[in-house]
Amino acid sequence: MKCDRCKNTIINNDKYEYHGQILCEDCYMDALSPAKTCDPWAVYTAKSLSGKEVCLNETQEKILKILEETGGIEAEDLAKRLNLKLNDLQRETAALRHMEKLKAKMENGKKLFCLW
Repeated sequence: MKCDRCKNTIINNDKYEYHGQILCEDCYMDALSPAKTCDPWAVYTAKSLSGKEVCLNETQEKILKILEETGGIEAEDLAKRLNLKLNDLQRETAALRHMEKLKAKMENGKKLFCLW
């Protein structure tokens, strides 16, 4: 059996039904808890911790390094450089957005991630 979203084979019958779709565990979790880039409470919480040392995970540090090197990059290109699925990248960039470490900008009709 294959997942209706990612088309990967579902192993050991670990399938989940969501709005008429048969999903693997990863896609089911993404459906239940999508990344939210614009979340005022998350931004408020991140700002309230601004005087304290912020711990970034390895992927987030790599994202910021790539943004520093490139000056701006499209999500698809960033995901390829990090070998991440777009859903995973969205979670990481949402967290960095809440910490006001990165933002998005439009340039030549393309949406680019760049440093805050």
